[in-house]
Amino acid sequence: MLRLTWVQPEDLLGHELRQARQDGREPSAIAARWRAAGGADAPDRAGASPDRASRYLRQLAEDLLDELADLPSRLNEPTDLAEIKALCPEWPSAPRGGRCGPSCDCGCAGADRAVPRAPDGARCSAPARQAPVGVPTPAPTPRAYHAAWLGRAVGCLLGKPVEKLPLHAIRELARATGNWPLNHYFTAHGVPAELLSAHPWNRRSAPTSLAENIDGMPEDDDLNYPLLNLLLLQRHTRSFTTADVAALWLDELPAGRTFTAERVAYRNLLTGVEPPHTARHRNPFREWIGALIRADAHGWSNPGDPAAAAEQAHRDATLTHTANGVYAAMFTAAVIATAATGSHDVHACLRTGRSVIPPHSRLARAVDHAIRLAGEHPDFDTVVDELHAAHSPTHHWVHAIPNTALIAAALTHADGDFTGSVCRAVSGGWDTDSNGATAGSVAGLLARDPDALPDRWTIPLKNRLATSVARFDGTGFDTLAHLTHLEATRS
Repeated sequence: MLRLTWVQPEDLLGHELRQARQDGREPSAIAARWRAAGGADAPDRAGASPDRASRYLRQLAEDLLDELADLPSRLNEPTDLAEIKALCPEWPSAPRGGRCGPSCDCGCAGADRAVPRAPDGARCSAPARQAPVGVPTPAPTPRAYHAAWLGRAVGCLLGKPVEKLPLHAIRELARATGNWPLNHYFTAHGVPAELLSAHPWNRRSAPTSLAENIDGMPEDDDLNYPLLNLLLLQRHTRSFTTADVAALWLDELPAGRTFTAERVAYRNLLTGVEPPHTARHRNPFREWIGALIRADAHGWSNPGDPAAAAEQAHRDATLTHTANGVYAAMFTAAVIATAATGSHDVHACLRTGRSVIPPHSRLARAVDHAIRLAGEHPDFDTVVDELHAAHSPTHHWVHAIPNTALIAAALTHADGDFTGSVCRAVSGGWDTDSNGATAGSVAGLLARDPDALPDRWTIPLKNRLATSVARFDGTGFDTLAHLTHLEATRS
């Protein structure tokens, strides 16, 4: 029996009920009807329940999904870009000579603008030697992009074997081989058989992603999407539309390589639903992490212009996501655009990213909380435990809010150090490969050179990645860096 993950209506309904509770709708009456009919909760970690639903239950799920979509929300978390910008008083300035963006406190002509506040209310402490965010910035060198691509691959690869595992299992597996605090790729050598039986590695990743098995970078959606967005920029430049993203996916992305919100949006495209309705129609994953993992290229191609990076990420994200799912992508793109200047530390990059998130949104509160925890606790395990206590009872492990918060905490706590950033991001659990990839991309870009990344991480990659984005299969990271530099410098 074929059970296609992430699209069965009877599975989507449980996720939509949880999403409704999170985004300010009242679903209790609909939930009661679902349970009375024999409907089950959403699968806890997998994409599909094990048993086929009756035709009646499937039809009921479809009807209830549409009813849930019509429920009003009490939250002010818009998806429209103009409304988002109106809620962000510290939205970054477009680059123009001498005027600073929101992360600067250097006393230049732009310093009369509001600047982001640290969680304790202190004024932004970006030192005067750091170049203003709003000033035109040359693109990073190809070597800096090379480090960013490698960083993304390393972080993803580190997290792949333990994706979907609970936090305690990740810790136990690493401790069993003396790899805690996490400091290198996971291995099965030395892990007791009973521990592996209780907490098996991710089934698809173990053959390619454990230290003893790595032979180049295996395929992963966390690398497929940056490749697709590189193609997007090559074909349509930075002025692409959301419809261009959709057309590219249909041309270049196999449906079976999509997951969660992307798979639902892909299905919607095939049934004639057009963007941006593809993001909302029977799509309970619209605030999950998928848009965030597509954001790197938007930051890479807009060095020193976090506003343009965020707006570009918005056009991409709204194919599949709404509200906090979109904000997470905008945040990531703005962080990376700021890191691409080469003149800001990770904390200034995160402050700039924070400035494109509506300040009263759930994501803004989660990121602020995470950064504050990272500044208060020297032991990162304590930070992670606090984050899990705050988010795990209510959020799925792939939701954008807890995962974005964890990425921000990891980068803050590691002070931008490469190994510290990827290891903290992965050791925090949830969507381990995606979090490691994004943290690695930021920290790699901050490192500015592939030689600055430790050999134990990069040598196993063999300058080669596998992908189903056909024209890039087997491509080297140095080649990808060159192509990315071309797009960043295209007028």
